[in-house]
Amino acid sequence: MSTAYEVRDGVAVITLENPPVNGLGHATRSGIAEGIAKAQADAQVRAVVLIGGGKAFSGGADIREFNTPKATQSPLLVDVIAALDACVKPVIAAVHAVAMGGGLELALACHYRVALPGAQIALPEVKLGLLPGAGGTQRLPRAIGVARALDMVVSGRIVKSETLVGTLFSKLIEGNHDDLLAGAIALANEIASQGGKLPRLRDVAIEDTDGAGQAAIDAAREKVQREQPHFPAPHKCVAAVEAALQRPFDDGVKFERECFVALVSSPESKALRHAFLGERAAAKIADVPDDTPVRNIERVAVIGAGTMGSGIAMTFANAGIPVTLVDTTEAALARGVESVHGNYARAVNRGKLAADEAEKRLARIHGSTDFASVADADLIVEAVFEDMAIKQVVFRELDKVAKHGAILASNTSTLDLDALAATTSRAQDVIGMHFFSPANVMRLLEVVRGEHTGKDVLATVMKLAKRIGKLAVVARVCDGFIGNRMLEPYFKQSQWMVEQGATPAQVDAAIERFGFAMGPFRTSDLAGNDVSWAIRKRRHAEHPGIVYPRIADVVCEAGRYGQKSHAGWYDYAEGDRTPRESAKIAQMLDDYRKANGIAPRVFSDDEIVERLVYALVNEGAKVLADGTAARASDIDMVYLNGYGFPLWRGGPMLYADMVGLDKVLARVCAFEQGEHGEDWKPAARLVELAEAGKRFNG
Repeated sequence: MSTAYEVRDGVAVITLENPPVNGLGHATRSGIAEGIAKAQADAQVRAVVLIGGGKAFSGGADIREFNTPKATQSPLLVDVIAALDACVKPVIAAVHAVAMGGGLELALACHYRVALPGAQIALPEVKLGLLPGAGGTQRLPRAIGVARALDMVVSGRIVKSETLVGTLFSKLIEGNHDDLLAGAIALANEIASQGGKLPRLRDVAIEDTDGAGQAAIDAAREKVQREQPHFPAPHKCVAAVEAALQRPFDDGVKFERECFVALVSSPESKALRHAFLGERAAAKIADVPDDTPVRNIERVAVIGAGTMGSGIAMTFANAGIPVTLVDTTEAALARGVESVHGNYARAVNRGKLAADEAEKRLARIHGSTDFASVADADLIVEAVFEDMAIKQVVFRELDKVAKHGAILASNTSTLDLDALAATTSRAQDVIGMHFFSPANVMRLLEVVRGEHTGKDVLATVMKLAKRIGKLAVVARVCDGFIGNRMLEPYFKQSQWMVEQGATPAQVDAAIERFGFAMGPFRTSDLAGNDVSWAIRKRRHAEHPGIVYPRIADVVCEAGRYGQKSHAGWYDYAEGDRTPRESAKIAQMLDDYRKANGIAPRVFSDDEIVERLVYALVNEGAKVLADGTAARASDIDMVYLNGYGFPLWRGGPMLYADMVGLDKVLARVCAFEQGEHGEDWKPAARLVELAEAGKRFNG
């Protein structure tokens, strides 16, 4: 049983004991229900206090029970809340640290609530594509008013307990957990001695004589329609709070439950829950236990003061870690430092960062042109141009000057990490840290594990990723790792389609309507078409038989490198990043097709989306099969956080699961029979799972 029951001074104390945050798993729910029944039956008990042990009152549902039979075993949370509703003895919730989701709904069902200052209060279910399903949308408006409750329910925002005194909480109790319990017991006895009818939030009538509540609801409905059109949960949250305003309590609870049931089976909620669990799974490495010793990282050096290097330096400085930024010339270093200053200045001007905080962060970044200045760094991140020969030179030098035990990391996005490690005498200390641009903004960090990377090095970098606010996903060594390896067939398909009759704008528009933040041609123009051109040249040299669409090279040969040259797949005006369809590109495509005997054909938006997304899926199946990624959800986390895949679709592998792998395989096989079918040989893992009726994400 994950609760404790004792009687103190005539008060039954039910303590939740399900670490780390007293999730409301089956055993905990059972313990609360049994404790309430026991207190009801004991004539010596005058009142009940419900309190959390350890670090929290309750963080809500126990995620360890998600998708297991225990999640639906009686008593459900609604059964526990019904028992609280029926209790004839006063029940006081004593809240500390955290009361979220079902934990807050539990507290709302009690007659009285007290809290320690600073406790975090929230109904965050909307972030999982759900709404509170145990009366939260009906009781909270009755406790704190429609407008405030609406904001909390629709946003999932955390508020502090001290802002809810006199509404949700009867009072705050200063001190520690013991003081909270003593104060709650004293209040329980005081209430019990007074007698009288016990207050229940379900009995509170919501008055809206001035129409302010309905006005708040109408405004919220308009806002979620404008800002979150692809997510049904915020819309149903608004509707449920409106039901609290317009309907009797029991009718409102019934409506809330109907909304919850509809949402829990929606693809959007499945996608958000997948992302929630996938982020936690990504931190688990099968052969690296949680208690693996880690190295102390207090000083960092970054080699290369370009766009990536300066952004990486900011990332560490933002987390309070001193950084030495190194480049070979004073001019290059000055450009990098100027970029850092500019980024912080813009953040201050936009009100996103206080001026004094910006100064503190700037003070943590020191520039140097001397390689020896990295000698005291605990971690050195190489962020020079994506060229193996240049990076090998850097690693040879680092091997000479870095201190014993320093971690040597490369920001390479495609290159062989083991070849870099081989240039040093300490391959066990070498690891890949592939940041995404802009590094100080993008959340994803691909952590590349080399053949000889030490387990302590891997554990250290994974822990450090959390410290600097990154979602770390581990990849094994291969050309492009997880994200860029899968991106190659995606880009190839986009270019084949343009050769065969589509336009860049049509391809981009189709995949952006699907939900991508940016289509392949806009993305390429932003990153620089010359970057992918250089990668193609390298791969041609390494694998002479590889075939790429030639049109992308033609565009680069014309000097159309993208936004940096004001011309790429689109045209750009000076100082304006807005892509404009290009007559020159249209002419180039027409000339190219005629020269190569290509009769242009029409592509539907559906075919464009299938070719792009299923190219990702088919390569993702290969990434799984060869162990480059440990699990399908890791691939999805990479694409959700680094490549603009729509969150409400859950990532390419979950999307394929929801479409049905048999249907995906059928389309891949159909594409194999068409143009450039050599790119569409179905992955063995896709065939295996589809024929067995299984999924990528178990």
